[in-house]
Amino acid sequence: MSANETNTPRKFAVLTWGCQMNVDDSDQIENLLQADGMEKANGVEDADVIILNTCSVRQKPEDKVFSKLGELAELKAANPKLTIGVTGCMAQRAGSEIARRAPHIDVIAGTAQLERIPEMLRKRQSLLETRQATPGRAKDVLIQLELPRKVNEANLFLPERKRVTTGKLKSFVSIMYGCDKFCAFCIVPLTRGKERSRPAADIVAEVEHLAAHGTREITLLGQTVNSYGLKGLDATCSFAELLRRVSAVPGIERVRFTSPYPKDFTDDVIEAIATLPQVCEQIHLPVQVGDDTLLKRMHRGYTLDQYREIVRKLRAAMPDIAITTDLMLGFPGETEEQFQNTMAFVDEIRFDGAFMFIYSPRDPTQAAKLPDQIPHKEKSRRLDLLIERVNTIAVEINNQQAAEGRIFDVLVDGISPKNHDLWQGVTRGGKTVHFAAGRDLTGQIVRVRAKSGHMWGFHGDLV
Repeated sequence: MSANETNTPRKFAVLTWGCQMNVDDSDQIENLLQADGMEKANGVEDADVIILNTCSVRQKPEDKVFSKLGELAELKAANPKLTIGVTGCMAQRAGSEIARRAPHIDVIAGTAQLERIPEMLRKRQSLLETRQATPGRAKDVLIQLELPRKVNEANLFLPERKRVTTGKLKSFVSIMYGCDKFCAFCIVPLTRGKERSRPAADIVAEVEHLAAHGTREITLLGQTVNSYGLKGLDATCSFAELLRRVSAVPGIERVRFTSPYPKDFTDDVIEAIATLPQVCEQIHLPVQVGDDTLLKRMHRGYTLDQYREIVRKLRAAMPDIAITTDLMLGFPGETEEQFQNTMAFVDEIRFDGAFMFIYSPRDPTQAAKLPDQIPHKEKSRRLDLLIERVNTIAVEINNQQAAEGRIFDVLVDGISPKNHDLWQGVTRGGKTVHFAAGRDLTGQIVRVRAKSGHMWGFHGDLV
């Protein structure tokens, strides 16, 4: 007897790989399924439906998805009516390959079809219950992989945002989708489509709803978040103006955003960060490499001097701003000298932290076809040296601030998962702080004096 026949709501589990945008997409999928009458399962073993939300930026997350699909095949064998779906960038890029390699899956949905997942699941369930489909048979897989091809079509593909009635302390809010930059190494424009912005009124309404249900910190998301408003909006609203509008929402005490693109980083955005009390003094500004020749070959659209000027202006306006970045090692043709240029640039800028990774060829991007691909062993060697350098600088910065006895405003997340005797929170600069307290401070902003610095942040004392 099916879950529907017993009037028991079907249960779902969503597994996520990738960036904050994917995390937000997974939240929206969960909202859509709950609005469709389903309940969140405790885990995959308890689920009637399992959705894998995937990433294609590098090979490693794709390998993890295929590994997980192999594990889920055993669950499917034990429970043929289990529905397994795959969505996200990997589904968009390689839907046919997924169906071939994992014939036990039931649904594949592209990145522009999130709002159609409940409909697809209902259709699949109906086929199963009327015995018109064989569970897990590849030819029955439903594939919806359309992406917007023209800017004037873009808003037809904006996922529907289902608002939840219970808020989180911290929430993501996607303000735009897609990307038009077409960097030589990046597959995102091919998996998420043309750049398109959500109407500012819709974004503000979502933030108001989140604030009314307990959210105190929001992070605005976009593939190139500060490109917001440049395309696809009937009523013009700049990114700086959007920061002002969401900062004015009652109940929102902190606003962050990620990831901005250096080419679109304007002075009015710097002014907004410096003058709006809610906007945190933290910037994640991807540079990728510290060599102008490589930046040009990557089609990044800016030079190191232009990047330096943005950093100079940010630090002039906010001397204590925390600046992090993305760094890629092993782009095709990268020489030892160019690698050393990146190391020198890291020494010069002194980032508070970085997301560091080796270049991974992504078909059909331009870089995947370039000659002089760097051997994996050499890429790994360079990555190890870079990680050591960046982490050393981060510890030096945090130790210096601790030695000065800096006092930070910390939004408390709860008890530290690694030490239940301490509480854990995050500074305005995005650094984690552990401290002792005799009472539950979850959700409060407290003042903590740093006493020791670490790569991830500080240990401190409650003031």
